[in-house]
Amino acid sequence: MSYRVGMVSLGCPKNQVDAERMMGSLREYGFELIRDAALADVAIINTCGFIQSAKQEAIETILEFLELKKEGRIKGVICTGCLAERYKEQMLEELPELDAIVDLGSEIKIAEAVKAVLEDKTDKAAVYSADKYLLPLSGKRILSTPPFYAYLKIAEGCSNRCSYCAIPQIRGDCRSRPMEDILEEARTLADNGVTELIVIAQDTTRYGEDLYKENKLCELLKELCKIDGFKWIRTLYLYPERITDELIELIASEEKLVKYLDIPIQHCSDEILKRMNRRSGRASLTALIKKIRERIPGVTLRTTLITGFPGETPAQFEELSEFVDEIKFDRLGCFAYSAEEGTPAADFDGQIDEEEKQRRSDIITEQQMFINDSLNQQRLGETVEVVVEGYDRYAECCFGRSESDAPEIDGKIFFTSSKKLTVGDYVNVKIEDTIDCDLFGSLV
Repeated sequence: MSYRVGMVSLGCPKNQVDAERMMGSLREYGFELIRDAALADVAIINTCGFIQSAKQEAIETILEFLELKKEGRIKGVICTGCLAERYKEQMLEELPELDAIVDLGSEIKIAEAVKAVLEDKTDKAAVYSADKYLLPLSGKRILSTPPFYAYLKIAEGCSNRCSYCAIPQIRGDCRSRPMEDILEEARTLADNGVTELIVIAQDTTRYGEDLYKENKLCELLKELCKIDGFKWIRTLYLYPERITDELIELIASEEKLVKYLDIPIQHCSDEILKRMNRRSGRASLTALIKKIRERIPGVTLRTTLITGFPGETPAQFEELSEFVDEIKFDRLGCFAYSAEEGTPAADFDGQIDEEEKQRRSDIITEQQMFINDSLNQQRLGETVEVVVEGYDRYAECCFGRSESDAPEIDGKIFFTSSKKLTVGDYVNVKIEDTIDCDLFGSLV
């Protein structure tokens, strides 16, 4: 009998890659994988535990599936991911209905855990543990993305020790994967039809420093660009202090590297950045952005910001607001500060009221909407290359992304076409209109 296993993966693309590896392991073991975990024999919840809102979503999802188990609609529930790693003891105590917890770094044991649940070998939640260090690739990933793009995780953990962030506690220090393993996985992805490769890690700009005792990101990107099949290679999570002239020149000159830099800066106030244990300041950030825009014409810059960090004064928030207007990032995400237990910032003086933190975040978000609208207006009449993602029946048109848009986090380009197109096709679209953050046009 073939048992059905379903997975719900929450959180970031890095967590998503872990889920894809687990699904590959389950399929190799012979389990049937289904998209709707509520219809499975065993449901796996791959949790996020980064900030409070993500933790709440994970808890609600776990409770939803435990209720399905109580009703007899599924046989077992297994948890893995950041929340399960961070709050394992509490989950074991407060959620006795759980069948198993699979620690980070132990994903290869997922099939063993599912088998034990199906055989009723877990009268209480079993814990499957290993060290947090990256394991060699085992079998094939089952991509949960559309077939034309995939994420490639080049390192695990983080060594930056930002005062607000719990990732080093959860996933450990930065550990780079051997370059030959990364390239082997990338070749497999290209052979399977992936044309857009998205390089990720907690801090991609630190790649190689632990393993090779020197930074190897540029060398890795050059090798990835040699692989036939990739059209776009996108790199996310570039920390500003490690963006070198070499990296800038490489992105400017290499055709496959999209002219899109994701640089999480979090704030611009020198004092707040110091309290965050960030290495940049307003002057260095401004100089870096100026240099990037000069050397990479047409570049798209994305960043993330935090409002309401402990001690953020009205004047410092106003400075951040002015900075956003001054720089005019092409893409920007803003989040209210979340006090994460065990992080230094959670114990800082000057904690700010939740409502005020969110109010400040809303102000920055609204500012960025006006900036986006202005930038989009400047694109009217422009012809851009778009990768086709699907057809919107409601709007009665196709939609996709340009190289200026990362999947899931940026906007879409909607366009009319008299031709029948296939998901993953690359086509030219003339931009004719804009609504909110999305662009509208027609196939050229």
